[in-house]
Amino acid sequence: MARAGFNVITGGGPGVMEAANRGCREGGGLSIGLGIRLPEEQRTNRFVQREYAFRYFFVRKLMFVKYSCAFLVFPGGFGTLDEAFEALTLVQTHKIPHFPVLFFETDFWKHLRKHLAVMEREGLISAEDRAHVRLVHSPDEAVRILLHCHEGLCAELGKPPLHRRGGRRGSGR
Repeated sequence: MARAGFNVITGGGPGVMEAANRGCREGGGLSIGLGIRLPEEQRTNRFVQREYAFRYFFVRKLMFVKYSCAFLVFPGGFGTLDEAFEALTLVQTHKIPHFPVLFFETDFWKHLRKHLAVMEREGLISAEDRAHVRLVHSPDEAVRILLHCHEGLCAELGKPPLHRRGGRRGSGR
């Protein structure tokens, strides 16, 4: 993502978030962590360059949406689903335009796909709403989707295009 010109914002935790922050930093992008103050707080991973901590989840989610142009969703718990469905709801209600919500394809999402089919069949969501849950199979596919979306959004909003970066492994910049 960073080499394509994107920066990365995560929750700043371990696992997939740490991998995303590390890849961004090593790829020359800005690696941001939006933490949440909890009683049993985990430390921010060492690859975060800018850290912001929030008391309330709703403020943190607002910052994710305000400063993001897409969500890439990996298997996770309630927080992951909360953030993904917040983004999907904002797309559904046209509060945020051109905002891909990409779920990395694993068996983890098979039950979600079935549940979305039930929701559509029951008339709770439309086929268009269901189509906003996009499955991707590789990082390259995700980058292609995001670049295509960003190019359209930049043109529409009169913003400059992204600039590809060369990876500067270990530089932290």
